[in-house]
Amino acid sequence: MADLFSPAPPAGLPAPADPTVVPLAERLRPRRLDEVIGQRHLLGAGKPLRAAFGSGRPHSMILWGPPGVGKTTLARLMADAFGLPFIAISAVLGGVKDIREAVERAQATLAASGRATVVFVDEVHRFNKAQQDAFLPHVEAGLFVFIGATTENPSFEVVGALLSRAAVYVLEPLDEADLQSLIDRALALLAQEGGAPALEPAARRMLVDLADGDARRLLNAVQIVASLASGRAAAVDESFLREALPATLRRFDKGGENFYDQISALHKSVRGSDPDAALYWMVRMLDGGTDPRYVARRVVRMAVEDIGLADPRALQLALQAAETYERLGSPEGELALAQAVVYLAAAAKSNAVYRAYNAVRAFVQQDGSRPVPLRLRNAPTRLMQQLDYGKGYRYAHDEAGGFAAGESYLPDGMRPQHWYVPTERGLEGRIGERLAELRRLNAAARAAQRRQPRAAGVAGAGDDAPSDAPRCEVSFGSAAAGGPAAPAATAATDAADAADAADAADAADAADAAGAADAADPSGATGAGS
Repeated sequence: MADLFSPAPPAGLPAPADPTVVPLAERLRPRRLDEVIGQRHLLGAGKPLRAAFGSGRPHSMILWGPPGVGKTTLARLMADAFGLPFIAISAVLGGVKDIREAVERAQATLAASGRATVVFVDEVHRFNKAQQDAFLPHVEAGLFVFIGATTENPSFEVVGALLSRAAVYVLEPLDEADLQSLIDRALALLAQEGGAPALEPAARRMLVDLADGDARRLLNAVQIVASLASGRAAAVDESFLREALPATLRRFDKGGENFYDQISALHKSVRGSDPDAALYWMVRMLDGGTDPRYVARRVVRMAVEDIGLADPRALQLALQAAETYERLGSPEGELALAQAVVYLAAAAKSNAVYRAYNAVRAFVQQDGSRPVPLRLRNAPTRLMQQLDYGKGYRYAHDEAGGFAAGESYLPDGMRPQHWYVPTERGLEGRIGERLAELRRLNAAARAAQRRQPRAAGVAGAGDDAPSDAPRCEVSFGSAAAGGPAAPAATAATDAADAADAADAADAADAADAAGAADAADPSGATGAGS
């Protein structure tokens, strides 16, 4: 356990004779709040953290954000602003022993001066529940002002009891203007030390792109460039950066065209069912330094967009691969991503759900706001029951075959829609067979309903099915239509009813009866995922 900001070296170690051996990011670490670059949504006039600094009353907090955005700096500045002792614990390296030591030091400080101690826990999400719980009584008693830093969502990674005692502040990656200002500040310091390189505008832009919002990453790159460009007369350009920072360039050129081209190539290789090409592009991305978590997110997207219900196991495998990577990290976890990519490439393909979802979104955006039919509304109160909420609803489990043939679940007055058109590939082919059978049963039941005299004052698609409505006994891969209680004569009558449905007044029902006749040609589908 150590104070990460102490200007003096640990006891027994001499101070470095040359201050330039200290990393540039540390030499430029802000010592005052006004020196902090970025986070204007928290530190601007009247913003939450600025108000907290000016209130004179420190409070426990969780700082959530990506690496290199100032979480550690803000914690130290908070301690300085209130004149409080500062203890830093790394959850990666520390444990219960460090927590006990922090408690003892804080108790000694409280006894001697009456002041609380700021306890900063870096990567707090790395502590398990028991370790996080160890802070609770001391935060509650006011011994600690707890500040946790995390790159993970605290809602999932920080115990609820500790989260309820701390304000959560979300820090954002530095934008281009912030990073350009940071380059200026770095070059000014290097000039004072006699080693500032001249940077062409294109080289500055490349450094900003490589940083990807991370101040520490940017300053490390600038320091390397300054060292390698020492004595160089010409200004540093893009080609020099590529030679000086090959690994860094491959790793962090996330804004460049090449990065997005590789993403597109990976996605299209999976969609095109080429596992070798898919593996190649995935490894190219990982070798170039792409965060494997990003690859995992793309793999999940491919599973739902391009495989879909043709093989629902693809999504399960993609999610398992992402979870496996989170548990194992690199390089072991990357093998799980490779396995998922190969499976997705080899799996049956369908974008039917993807197309249906986009079609429904477009329809809803241009359509009016249609009310929910009364029969489909829930009726938890007596008043709602008196208003006929839920009246006429047919409980599918009480119907033959578990299907209320002829029922409509769309808003009243809305024609039947066939947004989801399953392909014939994989499991979706069986889904298509089932939907075709259900549509045939719907058409037959509605035809039977038209021939039945209506009870006075009762109308609507929610009416109980007539006694000769077709029964449903279907499952994936089965086209059986007769339920256990459906005699052969009834089945024959149902077939005739289905034929009666094909009249001009009921064209939509006839389309239902046709089932697969509504299928669109999937060969013309174009994916927008890449």
